[in-house]
Amino acid sequence: MGILSGNPQDEPMHYGEVFSTWNFVLMGNKAIAEAQVLLNHVGDHDLKKLLQESVEAGQAEVKKVSDLLKENGIAVSPSAPEPPAVDLNDIPVGARFLDPDIAASASEKLAAGLVTCSTIMGQSIREDIAMMFGQFHISKAALGAKYLKLIKEKGWLIPPPLHQSPKEK
Repeated sequence: MGILSGNPQDEPMHYGEVFSTWNFVLMGNKAIAEAQVLLNHVGDHDLKKLLQESVEAGQAEVKKVSDLLKENGIAVSPSAPEPPAVDLNDIPVGARFLDPDIAASASEKLAAGLVTCSTIMGQSIREDIAMMFGQFHISKAALGAKYLKLIKEKGWLIPPPLHQSPKEK
């Protein structure tokens, strides 16, 4: 039997796992708070529903990782209080975020989350941690696909220059 080959939950976390999971909670809480503020700015019903789904998914992930940290005797990073709900019409037009920008920002956060999950999976020696972040990765990829579909359907996609093969003569 090799080193650290028992039950993963009985194995200690290494410093990289500790820092990465602690930082995941910190950044997750920040992303949740930002999304909750953006919910106040959303006018499109479909985008609002998807953004709410993102908040709920983020909260579930942060709770799972916070529980992992607590079980291992690690203090959890603080979170911001939930911002108050505001009626969209109370936000002045010049101060309002636009739906296409909100969708792009949410998509960008998901893309960054995919990289973070992949990094934590790659550095983990505890199988339970790697698998947890593998599940988060799958969920984020599925949510990202929903955002992409919505952005295309609403006409909000700004594609990069598209490559077209030269026509044969």
